[in-house]
Amino acid sequence: MTAPTVSTPPTPTRTASGPQPVHTSVICVAAPSLAVSAEDGQLRGKGLDGFYQEGRRVLARCEVRLAGAEPVPVLAALLSADRARFVAVVRTPADTGPDPEVTVERLRDADGSERITVVNTGPTVLRLPLEVALGTDLAELGAAAAGRAGPDLPAGVCAAGLRWSHAGIGVRVTARPAPASVLASAGVLRWDLAVPPGAGRTVELRVWRESAAQGAAVPAPVRGDRAPAPWSAAELSGDDARGEALLRGSLDGLRVLLLRDPARLSDVHVAADAPWRMGLTPADALWAARMLLPLGTRLAAGTLRTLARLQDQDSGRIPGVLRHAGPHLPPTCSGVEATLLFVTVLAEARRWGMPPREAELLLPAAERCLGWLRAVADTAGYVPDPAPGGPLRSEVQAHAHRAALHGADLLDAYGRPGSGAWREYAAGLRERFEEDFWVDDRGGGRPAAALTPGGRQAVHLGSAAVHLLDTGLLGKARTGQLARLLGAPDLDSGWGLRTLSSRAPGHNPFGHRSGAVRVHESALAVSGLAAAGYEKEAGALLLGVLDAAGTFGCRLPEMYAGEQRAADRTPLPHPTACRPSAVAAAGAVHLLASLAGVRPDAPGGVVAVRPMSTAPLGAVRFSGLRVDEQPFAVRVSRLGMAMVEEAAPALQLGA
Repeated sequence: MTAPTVSTPPTPTRTASGPQPVHTSVICVAAPSLAVSAEDGQLRGKGLDGFYQEGRRVLARCEVRLAGAEPVPVLAALLSADRARFVAVVRTPADTGPDPEVTVERLRDADGSERITVVNTGPTVLRLPLEVALGTDLAELGAAAAGRAGPDLPAGVCAAGLRWSHAGIGVRVTARPAPASVLASAGVLRWDLAVPPGAGRTVELRVWRESAAQGAAVPAPVRGDRAPAPWSAAELSGDDARGEALLRGSLDGLRVLLLRDPARLSDVHVAADAPWRMGLTPADALWAARMLLPLGTRLAAGTLRTLARLQDQDSGRIPGVLRHAGPHLPPTCSGVEATLLFVTVLAEARRWGMPPREAELLLPAAERCLGWLRAVADTAGYVPDPAPGGPLRSEVQAHAHRAALHGADLLDAYGRPGSGAWREYAAGLRERFEEDFWVDDRGGGRPAAALTPGGRQAVHLGSAAVHLLDTGLLGKARTGQLARLLGAPDLDSGWGLRTLSSRAPGHNPFGHRSGAVRVHESALAVSGLAAAGYEKEAGALLLGVLDAAGTFGCRLPEMYAGEQRAADRTPLPHPTACRPSAVAAAGAVHLLASLAGVRPDAPGGVVAVRPMSTAPLGAVRFSGLRVDEQPFAVRVSRLGMAMVEEAAPALQLGA
């Protein structure tokens, strides 16, 4: 018997160590799974290419060849955040003219499945050999991300496919229909397709990760097994269709980042982003939950319960990690931010309508967070970050001030003692902050970014200052000065706020804390400026981010370059920025919700609606929002006038 002719794939070339660029990659996500490839759809084992499940690359190569040649790519598109479509064409000797008569379509799902369909548009039956070259290194995501992946593992034949194993981990790829031949040494599956004119033939591949305990093949969760979205089906319509597209793309990105808490499967939270942080990052999860409160409190409730189970019961601290903070300050600890933010998210979720009993069950965790705040604050009430010993960052003092006031509200609501002491703490912090953190200059002054352990003011300015807007930490006059600073071109790039002023030493438009635009901080600036009455600056930022969203297909990455906007430029992608990103997607929702300015007090039975009177997107209508666990809809006219169209019967419209 003559052995089948099979093309041997070239040995993959490994990239040098270092963060792998993903800005041109097609990434589809279904947390904790994802698939990454270049725009031709081929998985070549280079960079971050591959199918990943639970932090491990289960398939690094999946290269299609038809009639001995690679198809010529013509389309790469995300159908949704978890599914991609690739289209290519192939010329064969049977082509009678200049036009290719064979099309290859690949439909890839982040759950580890792919459908390859070969379509013949020619007049005769075509007999075409289809080969799929497969391989894997079973590398951990972190190693692949840094370009430190290993060589391909040897493959073995299994029923209708191939299998690999290493260090107790097994993976198999199965095909339907079964291949006509399998060459394990080359990792190749081969079919001899007979494709009638005007018809197609399909091959389905699925990646299975084998259970280490039982040796059974376990697929990634399919769509029906994934957590349902814990938010309402909100809709936005109006004069500017870009808002509707951004809302839809953002919610789609958040949907595929949902994770269940293994300790309680009914509690869901969002993974931080893809592809780098496909697990729980407390600060990011809390920010996303906070910014999605207009769509209901279920995400906040699940996130808070999950973090309460992870909280250090003795210190009250929420877990976190060190993060780079730019060229002027040492790394910051995300656990400081998360611990203070926990109190705020619980208090605001209660105002949006979290059932009183649910909020009360989380109150002990919030009290432990407040206890941590009391323990780490210095004699002036300032919170170091990292604690202890770190600098006194201005945004951390804003988080502490906000947590103290929200903590006092929670204690009062449930008849717990101590609310007066926390309000006194907030008042004292506010007084000292204006004296210690304000830098006078000929331009009207600015808030310092931090006080060093030696007491020196760090005077650089960046988007972190937006956290001072919604806390009352600055007086009215200085809030107005901050608004002017945020609207100036050294901070407002024209596509969003820079993380560091372009005038500051060390500015880098690609630096994630030294000049790039981070979407969620721009969104917080819009809401904070609008609430404080600075609608001109808020509207300019909103329109800038919305314009940038068009460049990214209305699926905003976590950040992009803070290059100055000009008529002949478009926003530059950051080569390693995550997309989808929980805080960027939730920030886009928060940005759009700022147009309506819904401010609820569900326990008091009142809701206020204070839209942006400048109506930067013209007339808009929000429906499917949630206030007090009931549908809420509001229409804002081109003149910035609001009319509530749907609300809970007992809810009163307040000032």
